Amino acid sequence: MKNEYHVLGLMSGTSLDGLDLALCNFVKTDKWNYKVIAAATVEYPDNLREQLGKAIELSAYEFVKLDVDLAKFIAEKINAFLETQNIKPDFIASHGHTTFHQPQTGLTSQIGNGATVAAHTGITTVCDFRTTDVAFGGQGAPLVPIGDELLFEHYDACLNLGGISNISFRLNDKRIAFDISPCNMALNYLANQINLPYDKDGENARKGNIDENLLNKLNNIDFYKKTGAKSLGKEWFDTVFQPCLDDAEISIYDKLRTVTEHISTQLNNVLAGKKIETILVTGGGARNGFLIERFNATEKRKIIIPDSQTIDFKEAIIFAFLGVLRMRGEVNCLHAVTGAKIDNCGGCIYLGK
Repeated sequence: MKNEYHVLGLMSGTSLDGLDLALCNFVKTDKWNYKVIAAATVEYPDNLREQLGKAIELSAYEFVKLDVDLAKFIAEKINAFLETQNIKPDFIASHGHTTFHQPQTGLTSQIGNGATVAAHTGITTVCDFRTTDVAFGGQGAPLVPIGDELLFEHYDACLNLGGISNISFRLNDKRIAFDISPCNMALNYLANQINLPYDKDGENARKGNIDENLLNKLNNIDFYKKTGAKSLGKEWFDTVFQPCLDDAEISIYDKLRTVTEHISTQLNNVLAGKKIETILVTGGGARNGFLIERFNATEKRKIIIPDSQTIDFKEAIIFAFLGVLRMRGEVNCLHAVTGAKIDNCGGCIYLGK
């Protein structure tokens, strides 16, 4: 079994910011090491972004067609990206785009058909990383903690502020992780209502005031009372969180300010009483200065905002690494994180040419 791999990792997040591509080199000596050779984010065209945003409302035929159409778009962007590189990856590891995620019913779906990607690029493709864990009774999420454990172990905790915020850290000699709250998914939803793709640096949230009624309503959502392995999906946001925002008769600026406070409150609730000093923060929310300011307002911790490449591409890097573990037949999903019956090795493999 070889100990060096070149892998193209792909990530499409719930905030619909675009498709992240990270061409990585992984080498195993006494531990795993990585470097990013090249990385890029490709924005979705408006029509595709719109379809992805309403994917759970589509008919069965429309949904399956979107699965293939997204894969063709992904393959086209992979081919264009690799034309600029001198290295052909050993394989592609694609997260796909999460649509339905209902682990309590044994259901999760990440579209962006792996067979189509492999056929249109000619490169073996690993995809569908979550379904095995869900079949074993797990949440199928979060999946990045195995990468946090093996690639970013020198931090006490790794916090991702993406469409959904999630965290991973060691507790009682085990890596645990879970989703915390909506993050950019909620902030972008509100920013879109004032014709902005996102609230840059939280500048519009900073203009608003906290609405105590909305803040209390959000903080008392049942999800926050759950302990152990737990995860969030777009259906939950659409049916539970978004109606709270829509029902509040206050300005968008006040909603942004209140949601920012809600997110920071939930982050601090998770960390309360834990011996966590150094926190690596990645994802788009790491660039939201006001959110970081509010998060660090009550209890000062050493928050590490890394280089831009790590902020933007950490998840794509780790999905590339999950692909490595899958190709080696090694555990890439931890039951202590997801609540599954066993550690498992998830991912479907479609051969290229």
